[in-house]
Amino acid sequence: MESTAGAGQLLAISDLHISYPENRELVEKMRPGTDDDWLIVAGDVAETVADIRWVLETFADRFAKVLWAPGNHDLWTHPKDPVTLRGVARYEHLVALCRELGVVSPEDPYPVWEGPGGPVVVAPLFLLYDYSFLPAGCTTKEEGLAYAHGTGIVCNDEYLLLGPAVADNRAIRFRPPEDTDLVLIWGDDTAVPAATAIIESLPAGARVRAWLEVPHAGDVQDVATAADAEIDWVVGTTAEAAIRGARLPAAERPYVWIAGESGRVKELRRHFVGERGVDRRRVTFAGYWRQGLTEEQLREAGE
Repeated sequence: MESTAGAGQLLAISDLHISYPENRELVEKMRPGTDDDWLIVAGDVAETVADIRWVLETFADRFAKVLWAPGNHDLWTHPKDPVTLRGVARYEHLVALCRELGVVSPEDPYPVWEGPGGPVVVAPLFLLYDYSFLPAGCTTKEEGLAYAHGTGIVCNDEYLLLGPAVADNRAIRFRPPEDTDLVLIWGDDTAVPAATAIIESLPAGARVRAWLEVPHAGDVQDVATAADAEIDWVVGTTAEAAIRGARLPAAERPYVWIAGESGRVKELRRHFVGERGVDRRRVTFAGYWRQGLTEEQLREAGE
């Protein structure tokens, strides 16, 4: 971050991800080399609005000008974030936050850098996802997503950018029939963002029994929901034994949503259908990944 001969510099940084303590510490230590330095913050600052505000406010107080363009993590509606805005509304909220702090966003006039190497127009662009980048044999977005689910490799954006608040959500695939009287949920750590978003979206009166796996105790979350939800956080191990031994609430029309490693998903589906007697039509299952196989190997195996 040093400038030369007292001249300002046009600097850039990205992927700060300050939910990691060491990254937050890095931001706290960052200083411009001169009073004329500009800083481009090129996305993936954090997953919550409060953290994004802290970073941009910290930089705006130190640098002559700060420019921000969003990354996918900035636009996630994370279960831990009390700001529950989604999609365009979340982006517009962050643009308003930038304007409050004096930070240039993609929606503002592009400034001109007149320092060393200038004049240069600095354009913090926000470009939408392009579904034309599809796997071989797929011709539409829907086919590409179906292929991704089939291989067990699905980007988390499909769950945190398109959670259950979206009426027609093909990605998260949470579709309980209207007569459901009990929701059963299992997810490994890769499915926790989707599972917690589902639980938080459920209305008062909905009964939920969930088993969510996380690697560390610090990954356990407070899930705010109006539903009558009992959540077992399974730390550092697997939940199969707890699920098989669980006394479930009485229910005539349960619905099951299970997601995570595809081999375990299949086993739990067999348990709920074959041992618990749940109608297979009332079970939604999604394999996000496959233990020991890469995407290419999954493709070759036809999974």
